[in-house]
Amino acid sequence: MGNLSFSTTEEELRGMFEAYGTVDRVSIITDRDTGRSRGFAFIEMGNDQEADSAIAATNGSTVGGRTLNVNEARPRSERGGGAPSRGGYGGRGGGGRGGHQDDYRGHARQPREPRW
Repeated sequence: MGNLSFSTTEEELRGMFEAYGTVDRVSIITDRDTGRSRGFAFIEMGNDQEADSAIAATNGSTVGGRTLNVNEARPRSERGGGAPSRGGYGGRGGGGRGGHQDDYRGHARQPREPRW
């Protein structure tokens, strides 16, 4: 689910989706540095039928003054050469590898030593 208001809570989302079935988990994705919502979330439902009903009913609805984009999560594509792919929500991807952007482990090119 994307285009969430930054003030939307997990309780609000749980209440909204429980009308369509069992909600197993609600995860609002936050920025690891600031703790602020990144504007998207994952909702795990009891089964595919309940999830399909919830998607059909909530996609395009308005919460917190914003029109929600609700769809089934897709696996994140590998980043590689060629044209950039638009996986996940809004081209941002659905998750992350973790680590810091200077983390070069597993890559042929290693960071340079500092020149003092």
